[in-house]
Amino acid sequence: MASGYNAKEEDGHHSGAPGNGGAGAAKSKKPDNTAFKQQRLPAWQPILTAGTVLPAFFVIGLIFIPIGIGLFVTSNNIKEFEIDYTGIDASSPCYNCAQNFSWNSTSSCSCSVPFILDQPFESNVFMYYGLSNFYQNHRRYVKSRDDSQLNGDQKSLGNPSKECEPYRTGSNGLPIAPCGAIANSLFNDTLELYYLSNGTKTPVALTKKGIAWWTDKHVKFRNPGGNDNLTVAFQGTSKPVNWRTPVYELDPADPENNGFINEDFIVWMRTAALPTFRKLYRIIQKKADAPTLASGKYVLEVSYNYPVRSFDGRKRVILSTISWMGGKNPFLGIAYITVGSVCFFLAVVLLIIHHKYDNRNSSADIPN
Repeated sequence: MASGYNAKEEDGHHSGAPGNGGAGAAKSKKPDNTAFKQQRLPAWQPILTAGTVLPAFFVIGLIFIPIGIGLFVTSNNIKEFEIDYTGIDASSPCYNCAQNFSWNSTSSCSCSVPFILDQPFESNVFMYYGLSNFYQNHRRYVKSRDDSQLNGDQKSLGNPSKECEPYRTGSNGLPIAPCGAIANSLFNDTLELYYLSNGTKTPVALTKKGIAWWTDKHVKFRNPGGNDNLTVAFQGTSKPVNWRTPVYELDPADPENNGFINEDFIVWMRTAALPTFRKLYRIIQKKADAPTLASGKYVLEVSYNYPVRSFDGRKRVILSTISWMGGKNPFLGIAYITVGSVCFFLAVVLLIIHHKYDNRNSSADIPN
């Protein structure tokens, strides 16, 4: 028997339809006869059976739980010590500074915060400063910068981006360098650490090099070219409103850490995603024959320059070691343990259900 198949009919053309040139020609809405439009592409659909689902749940549980335990133990082995020096409580050594200091203060306030380390810190110790209730992720705050200016572009240096408003030009009409709200709110507390032994204060060596990302230091942030003298390079610009010194005096003793390539400045310009954050301040290098920080009494000398009362913030210093997975963060280990435990529990429950009802179905199939 002959087939009545017509390729033109499958393409949306009927044998009885008039030609394209005819007056009564009507365009068909039928999709083209292609594998994609007619949904004839090869596909694979998994068939979920007890023989595939149960082993998968068991394997995930048996893999995730040991990994989670390893991550959790590694995180707990990281030593961390936190010192809050906000000065909220009247008994705090920094209480007077917190109550009296503001952005309009012409002189800094100093305070000393004693503390005791119960355990020695081995290997390199990373010293962070932390802020709370500071929203660096606010949209207008994040946009308030000029990356071209920070990259040393001469045109942007004299004519900053409008995104920097209202910190684009100073009261003298000169362009601000660096412009924007992020740079204007630069963290400027000075922190020094001393070890107390038999009534003697021994300063702890703090390394300020290597705290910024390499790409930031050597690619994203560059000083204006054409002159090694930064005073001349930044001539015709104004310092940010809340700064006491211009950008070319951030570290005049070290030309490789001055101006836009100052590492403290670079670290601050990388905005945080959450309102409570920490940023690397200094590194305490490992000692070959002794602990990096021995157990005992210490004192933190603070030059209190950064007021936080206006936004109900808090300031703290964190001393921490690191491991192969970074700093102390138990969340990842807990997440792995939780997911693995849930999968293993579901596997056991599904196995019991399958065993129970599979036996019933098998008994029902047996003839009388």
